[in-house]
Amino acid sequence: MPAATEVVVIGGGIVGVSTALALARRGVPVTLCEKGALGAEQSSRNWGWVRNMGRDPRELPLMIEAMRIWSEAEMRIGGTGFSRSGILYLCRDERELAARARWLRHARDFQLDTRLIGADEVARVLPGSSQRWKGALYTPSDGRAEPQKAVPVFARWARELGAIMVANCAVRAVETTGGRVSAVVTEKGPVNCSAVVLAGGAWSRLFCRPLGLTLPQLKVLASVMRVDGVDNGPESAAWGPGFAFRRRLDGGYTIANGAPNIADIVPDSFRFLGAFLPLLRIERSGVRLRLGRRFLEELSWPSRWNADCVTPFEATRVLDPKPVVHLLNSALRRLGEIFPAFKNAIVRQRWAGLIDAMPDAIPVISGVDRLPGFFIATGFSGHGFGIGPAAGRLMADLVTNAQPLVDPTPFRFSRFSDGSPITPMTGL
Repeated sequence: MPAATEVVVIGGGIVGVSTALALARRGVPVTLCEKGALGAEQSSRNWGWVRNMGRDPRELPLMIEAMRIWSEAEMRIGGTGFSRSGILYLCRDERELAARARWLRHARDFQLDTRLIGADEVARVLPGSSQRWKGALYTPSDGRAEPQKAVPVFARWARELGAIMVANCAVRAVETTGGRVSAVVTEKGPVNCSAVVLAGGAWSRLFCRPLGLTLPQLKVLASVMRVDGVDNGPESAAWGPGFAFRRRLDGGYTIANGAPNIADIVPDSFRFLGAFLPLLRIERSGVRLRLGRRFLEELSWPSRWNADCVTPFEATRVLDPKPVVHLLNSALRRLGEIFPAFKNAIVRQRWAGLIDAMPDAIPVISGVDRLPGFFIATGFSGHGFGIGPAAGRLMADLVTNAQPLVDPTPFRFSRFSDGSPITPMTGL
């Protein structure tokens, strides 16, 4: 742990590590502090999809750059598992095809290779289905990577360029001098710095509270599993009614239900109810509300703490929620009915992660006007793994006051307080 650096990054997921990498590539001294292990939360617990298709158009310019960085990382360092194997959104009837077709105008605007395909082409691209699909929305250039491998690869690249990465080291407080960031206090001591990037994923809302910053963020639980024993299974990834899958480097498959995910009712659910209602109406079939012990757990969290005291970030080094097994079993059963290759699949592991969700389902990648030198990169709403490398580059642009990679206006933190309409996109 250095006594001083230029930038401190809080959080060692794909976004935090990518920010440290982008800064190190510019020769900026940077130290990343992670309260647990690098990439141990949602960055290693997601589906592993790296996609343009279906994204909010406000994210697409950033995602196009992310694709380039994924390719560069696999070529330079290797080991991310990134490949362009294609992704399909399967459709059973004309109504579902029409709903997917609405997104095509965004694909045309950005010259993507996304297209609607018919039943015969679905059968060629995704062989082995016992069901004849009406069609699919298909992007051949979309891909996949290995979540449990990607963050260590990006971290190794950043270290080679001079970034310092400190695991099992929570940041407890941000200190200011003359109204701007001047240091952080970690459990291993203070570090002087001129800028701080909060890339804390699902923990970001809690970290902002003692700073007097209201970040309207909630958490959504998503369950995933891996299986093997699938012979001659599909190469492309796909989403269908009741299932989603992608092939893994080890030859097995990562499988999820696709929907619904679980949103635990917590005190912040009431604080931010008005902000999240439009999104909840759009995603009402994809989210189930649940009241359990997490309400009492988060109710007990302090809103402030002293820098010399143990914080909630040290009390829980890694968020490791229990998966919803019946949703996963339902997905595998449904998958086996449609793709006979999965009938004898052997479940090797089940897990869950907490997605950092925002009211408009796009992230905050922004400086904070009220606290010069403090930046936030969070709230990726389940899209962070694929877009993370470019989000880190955009954050490095903002921290160093360089020309931004893309227009950062849609991702500004102030959109939640400047009277702007907070509008999740429909028809994605």
